[in-house]
Amino acid sequence: MKTMTERQLSTLRTGLIAGTLASIASTAALMLCGRREAGSMAAPTNATSHWLWGDQAFEVRRPTLKHTGLGYATHHASAIFWALIYAWLHASRHPAQSVPAALASAGAATALACAVDYTIIPRRLMPGFEHHLSKRSLGVVYGLFAVGLAAGCLLAQRWRGRGG
Repeated sequence: MKTMTERQLSTLRTGLIAGTLASIASTAALMLCGRREAGSMAAPTNATSHWLWGDQAFEVRRPTLKHTGLGYATHHASAIFWALIYAWLHASRHPAQSVPAALASAGAATALACAVDYTIIPRRLMPGFEHHLSKRSLGVVYGLFAVGLAAGCLLAQRWRGRGG
């Protein structure tokens, strides 16, 4: 059985860290924007569960394990997916990326994720939070997603530099 190379381990580590930070940052934005625009902090995340529960997920406004739990798990898994691609393409560069370079490449990865989310994938697999949020708020959500990716990349680089 083949073992993972150092680059593969670095990409996996960076993807997991960056995806987790992107998920947390963008979920915070979903909650705040949801409270302001939909009167519910949970509604945008609940909507993400529509891939399994159908359109009725768009109507659920209170936190539930069925909708909020699945919605967050789905969002988090998606964030890890995009962060692994980001890490593979950008974050494993040597020498380490600067803050502006990390933000620029995270912005590009996030723009790609947004384009795929709203143009290529079937409606049933779209994020769903667009049913509760304005385009401006979606920009905030995706913007914080990019910041989380960049921060995760830089954090992983720092740990890698320390031999972590």
